[in-house]
Amino acid sequence: MDAFYASIEQKDNPELKGKPIAVGGSRERGVIAAASYEARKFGVKSAMPSITAYRLCPHLIFVAPRFARYKEVSQKIMKIFKSYTAFVEPLSLDEAYLDISENCLTREPEEVANAIRADILRETGLNASAGVSYNKFLAKIASDVNKPNGIKSLFEDEVSLFLDELPIKRFFGIGEKTADRLYKNGIYKGKDLKRLNESRFNVLFGKSGKFYYNIVRGIDLRAVNSNRVRKSLAVERTFEKDIDVQDPELMERTMDLISELNTRLVKNRQKGKLLNIKIKYSDFQIRTKAIPLTEMTNELEVIIGKVMGVLPSVLADRDCAIRLLGLSMTKLEGNEPINPQLEIPFEQFK
Repeated sequence: MDAFYASIEQKDNPELKGKPIAVGGSRERGVIAAASYEARKFGVKSAMPSITAYRLCPHLIFVAPRFARYKEVSQKIMKIFKSYTAFVEPLSLDEAYLDISENCLTREPEEVANAIRADILRETGLNASAGVSYNKFLAKIASDVNKPNGIKSLFEDEVSLFLDELPIKRFFGIGEKTADRLYKNGIYKGKDLKRLNESRFNVLFGKSGKFYYNIVRGIDLRAVNSNRVRKSLAVERTFEKDIDVQDPELMERTMDLISELNTRLVKNRQKGKLLNIKIKYSDFQIRTKAIPLTEMTNELEVIIGKVMGVLPSVLADRDCAIRLLGLSMTKLEGNEPINPQLEIPFEQFK
């Protein structure tokens, strides 16, 4: 989907149409969850501190996120996807892989993709972009080429040249830090990466070395998985005002988070074996602490005991107010496959 959260806000409120808006955050603090294309022209983007976004675009309009509404629209979109194929793998509320092989026995793949985009526009009033190719990596890359409201196909005879000239930052999964490390090694485009031998990939990417060795050659054998199982559950809160580590309110907020994490685990019928604490301080430094558990659990008393037992020692490391607190449970086991992207996102964008 094109600027999903922001596009929904502009559709639901015509006064915002054509204006630079940011979903989440405020002029003073917070993080941008999504930005309209009008805002992106000024360099505003998701995950950016809102104070930075406001500096880039002084007439930026901040809109409070409505995750229940985004989930409602997402469910309509996923229903459209599933009317074309049973093989749908959601990546987020607004994005999914679709295996349309069976559809293409009688129709061209671009025709199928455009039919899906037309159905989405008719049902939701929103634009979608599509990438069409013979594997997941290439389809993902292609989907960004002609955004917004566009489509791009990549077929076998053009993939090699396309990947050779593709900037390394455009490779799915390569973030800022990895890109900087690659630049220092003289790697700027796909063709630079392709020159390396396989052992060098392992040095640069660690366990993901084999994956990148293959995808730069257009090889991705992953199937579209319509039954992805959630690997973690997390809750976060960015406080309206920084909370001192000695303030009793911090313990109250921690208990609220523990209760919410427990509720979500029980609701999803899942247990975990590794608790994680995340703290962001007022100077934006982040501290994390992993707490191994002796057995799988979602018991409230166990989570309270573990978190409250460890938290004081974690907080004692720094004399600095707390901006954000988060808890997560990983190494999950559960009874039912769940598409984690269809859950309402955590409130880290306040």
